[in-house]
Amino acid sequence: MTEPVRHGRAVTRASAAVTAFAFLAPAALAGAPQHAVQFAPHRAIYDITLARAATGSGVTEVEGRMVYELQGSRCEGYTQNMRFVTRMTSQDGSQQLNDLRTSSFEDVADKRLRFNSAQFRDQELVEQTSGDARPAHGASAIDVELTAPEARKLRLEGRPMFPMRHSEELVSEARAGRHHFVADLYDGSEKGEKVYMTSAVIGRGSTAAGAVLPARVVDRAKLAGVASWPVSVGYFEPQQAGKDAVPAYELSFRLFENGVSSGLVIDYGEFAVRGELADVTYFPASDCREGAGAGAVKRP
Repeated sequence: MTEPVRHGRAVTRASAAVTAFAFLAPAALAGAPQHAVQFAPHRAIYDITLARAATGSGVTEVEGRMVYELQGSRCEGYTQNMRFVTRMTSQDGSQQLNDLRTSSFEDVADKRLRFNSAQFRDQELVEQTSGDARPAHGASAIDVELTAPEARKLRLEGRPMFPMRHSEELVSEARAGRHHFVADLYDGSEKGEKVYMTSAVIGRGSTAAGAVLPARVVDRAKLAGVASWPVSVGYFEPQQAGKDAVPAYELSFRLFENGVSSGLVIDYGEFAVRGELADVTYFPASDCREGAGAGAVKRP
């Protein structure tokens, strides 16, 4: 069977890429006046199924659920929690239960990221990563202090964006009518040791939410008239920069301005999974009280 931990890491990046988006009026299509990006606190639930599997992938069925939660604001910091559980069936009929749990707190203004992830396989912990990252003083790099899987410090070259900042820029590019956005991204995945180069393709904006949302979504009417864009993001290994290479992972989804995404497809090459929006719950917008973002990172 294809190694599930690697696929779980891709979902960590997917959750950051497809659910942290702007909460603005429908007029923010290309050519409309530009506004500061603000994100809507919410919880989204996605049903996971197998979209396709290549011959020899070893995967015949995938089913599960992803729950993503965003709290906070730009002025107090954003907290993201995600849990992604799947049951994978191989060609010989054996099954494996995979459970990925991630939490992060990002201070966009101070450019700091605290992250924690745990991967379980058949209810046994197989990998855990925790750490803190921020720009290095006087150098084009970020300093990372890891506490798991072991305590150590490392410096990664360049000035990559953290997930929420990356999402802000992606929204800004979509609003401006631009169709290609390239940036380096660090999210604490791959044991906190790797920066990915991302390349996003953004399609034409639309306000026809009814045509792209499942009928079972209770609050689908709240998306009527809200602008959205089809987006595809490729994640490339650092050594692939400047080369004609295929991405390590590719994420496709429809991005709505109010923070909801639909039609998620995570393509791992040998197979792909689909995440269809099943439910969304909106939380009250933060009043950005002083010190509100100083608490510990929570899990869903």
